[in-house]
Formats: sequence, C-alpha cells, structure tokens
Amino acid sequence: MTKDKLNVNNVEIGMSVDQEDLLLKKRSIEKLNSEIKDCRGCGLYRTRKNAVCGQGSLNAKLMLVAQAPGKREDEAGRMFIGPSGKVLDELLSAAGVKREEIYMTNLIKCMLPKYRRPKPDEIAACSKYLDREIEIVNPEVLVPLGYYPTRYLFEKYSISLPLGSEFASICGKLFLAGDRKILPLEHPASLLYDDSIKDRVVKHYYKLKVLLTDCKWYSVCPMRRFYEKGVLDRRWIELYCKGDWESCVRYQMEEKGEPHPDWMLPDGTLDKRLHKLATGRQ
Repeated sequence: MTKDKLNVNNVEIGMSVDQEDLLLKKRSIEKLNSEIKDCRGCGLYRTRKNAVCGQGSLNAKLMLVAQAPGKREDEAGRMFIGPSGKVLDELLSAAGVKREEIYMTNLIKCMLPKYRRPKPDEIAACSKYLDREIEIVNPEVLVPLGYYPTRYLFEKYSISLPLGSEFASICGKLFLAGDRKILPLEHPASLLYDDSIKDRVVKHYYKLKVLLTDCKWYSVCPMRRFYEKGVLDRRWIELYCKGDWESCVRYQMEEKGEPHPDWMLPDGTLDKRLHKLATGRQ
C-alpha cells in the first residue's frame, strides 16, 4: 500500500494540514446536514418541503446568517434562489464579493408559514444547528441579516441589542465578540419592500469586501507598533486595522495625505498615554 493511500482515523497521510482540515470540515458538515434534513425538533417539519442546509466555502472568513428559507428555497432545498437571492447577488456583485467566497446559512432551517416571525421554541430547536455550523466553519466574521439572526447572535455572545426601530442603527457596524466579529446587515428582502434605503444598504454590504481585504497601511501604522508592544487594546486592531479599516479616521486621513499624530486612535480621538510613549515624555 502506498503512502498516499494510507489513512489514520479516516484522514489520509501525506495531506497538508489545510487539506486535512477541509476534509474533516466536509465530513462534519455532511453529518450535520443529514441531521438537519431529518429534524423534527419543532412543528415546522410538518409544513416544510425541504429543510435548507447552509451552502458555501467551508473555509470562508465570512458567514452570512439569514432568518429562514423562502418559498423557492423551501421547494428546491437551496439557499437564496428566490427574489431575495437575486437582490443578494446584486449586493454582493456591487461589493465585489462572490458567493464562493462566503458561507450562507439560516437561523431557522425550515420555511416559516406565511413568512411569519419565528417562535421562541423554533429558535431554541434550530439554533443548535447554527451553533455547530459556526464551530465547524469557524468564520472570523458572522454577518446576521435582519433582526432575529442578529438578536440570536448578540445574545449568544453577550452583546446588548437595541430594541424596535433602533435596530437599524447597528446595521453596518462591526462588533467584537471574543475571537469573532459580528457585522449586522439589512436582509436583502428589505429592498423588495423599500427601495429608498438602497444606497445605504449597498454601502453597508460593501463592508463585506473591506473585511475580506487587508488595510494597505497596517504594516507601517503606529497602531500596529503600539499593539505589538502591548500598550494598545486588541479591540482597536480587530475592529479597525483587521476589521472595518475603511471607517478608520487614520486611514481616511492617510488617503487624503493629511498629517495626523501617531497617538491618534482609529476613531480620531487622541490618547494622552500613547502621546507620552510616542514623544518619550514621562
């Protein structure tokens, strides 16, 4: 038997670490999807045609989490193929992001009758599958689309969520949740009902591209130097330098060629402690 055909614990010897990791992810997600398709954890199994499993890259940096499948998705058992899917494709295209680069799933795997709101017992029964998807895919950024996926993820990671009409205020803003980040966005279906918010939604979805690329100034940024010296909180790096760097005031001023002090933080505030360190004053 050749080395290429040997395997230990069902993982072939001679594979790279990345290949082994992807193979294990595929096996784990296949097992999970099988459980999802057979699930009868709540009453939705009686009205569904298909339980819709997640789709996309298992090595994705971004995981989009919608609320539940629509009619077309329920019929075909696939993610975002109906009217909302068409809008999503347009938003991703405008942002320069391909479906193949991301992973997409739902909080609720079965269609909600008459597109009603999910019930607490349905969320409780189905969210365990989302939790396992997050564990398997291990994305850096979770992108909940709409209120209920955002509420669930914020509760999961102990982040306070504005209520009612204030929910819109957090769309397009990046939050740090331990080793992950969360970027709430409007659900694509929102544009089917209110085209007046299109410019704002397009701008928010462009942040997906920002999160997939690196800030070109990071290698020479004083924030990196301060962080590596242990004098700058990690959240500044994760939320700006390795997160939404386009919203960083330092980045914006650098692009315009405007001078700014080394001790200015990404949000534009001046840090007296960093000032002392930068100038050598005690």
